[in-house]
Amino acid sequence: MAELFSLTTLWRVAEGVGVLLFVALISIVFAIIGGLFMGRLMIVKHKSIQYICKFFLESVRIVPLIAWLFIIYYGIPSAFDVHIGALTCGIIVFSMWGIAEMGDLVRASILNIPKHQRESALALGFHAWQIEYYIIIPQALKALVPSSINLFGRIIKTTSLLPLIGVVELLKVGQQLIEVFGRYDTNINFIVYGAILLIYFMLCYPFSYIGSHLEKKFITQ
Repeated sequence: MAELFSLTTLWRVAEGVGVLLFVALISIVFAIIGGLFMGRLMIVKHKSIQYICKFFLESVRIVPLIAWLFIIYYGIPSAFDVHIGALTCGIIVFSMWGIAEMGDLVRASILNIPKHQRESALALGFHAWQIEYYIIIPQALKALVPSSINLFGRIIKTTSLLPLIGVVELLKVGQQLIEVFGRYDTNINFIVYGAILLIYFMLCYPFSYIGSHLEKKFITQ
């Protein structure tokens, strides 16, 4: 039991958390950049662009993320004779998912702004970029920030799928510890998975709390 709490074990757990956060944070950055761009494209009055965005959104939403992981990690390399690392695959899949979800949030935030505000601004002589900068963007951000923060927490939680393609992150480290120490003590399972639960809670709860707080704050304004 003492070996379970040794510095070596704690370091392995820290490395697992580091891998988890590495994939999640890079995916979040891509989700923010790509999602803002995609969300704006989704409201462009061009049917072809709208269909492409909708196809991407629905394909990412309908197909389970675990299937996307297997397709990109196993399917594409075997079909096109290329090598895609497990970490790279994870970043690609979670970035795709984040971009799709963020894009839909951006689209909804912009469309929720009453049309008469844009029409009134045009009547007052505002240019299109002035309407975007002074009217659309500030109001859209108020609706977007709380929901996007919750999305970031979901991305962190969903990285628990990474061990399925061989990534040694937090959950995989926990499984390895159980394989080593669980043979001698059946209580190890409860301790390890309980610790993993606590770590995920500490990583994700701040996103949930901040998102809820900002949502209440913006609603009351």
